[in-house]
Amino acid sequence: MKSFKHLYLSGLALLWAGFAAAAAPEAAPATTIEMDVDGLVCAFCAQGIEKKLRKQAATADVFVSLEHKLVAVALKPGQDIADDALRTLLTEAGYTLRAARRTDQTLEAIRKRAEGGK
Repeated sequence: MKSFKHLYLSGLALLWAGFAAAAAPEAAPATTIEMDVDGLVCAFCAQGIEKKLRKQAATADVFVSLEHKLVAVALKPGQDIADDALRTLLTEAGYTLRAARRTDQTLEAIRKRAEGGK
């Protein structure tokens, strides 16, 4: 049988673990979704994707780089767009979503990186 001291210390450890978990800050949601998209070949493609993505309630802004086959969506605070919804939207528009990454980089930082830091 466990001693009272052992039970007491175990209880304190559990209490502390629960308190520490409750006090830990939640991870902040991503502010941007970066996507690698196949099929981007012209400015008309970029305009079409921008128009479709801007219709999404969670979209704050959109950047498309034809050269890098990159599409980035800045999200409104606390909002997101599911990968499945992005994949469906792009597939129906005639493009292929190869990868989607959520990031805390701003759209401006992504734009600068795509344009070679200009």
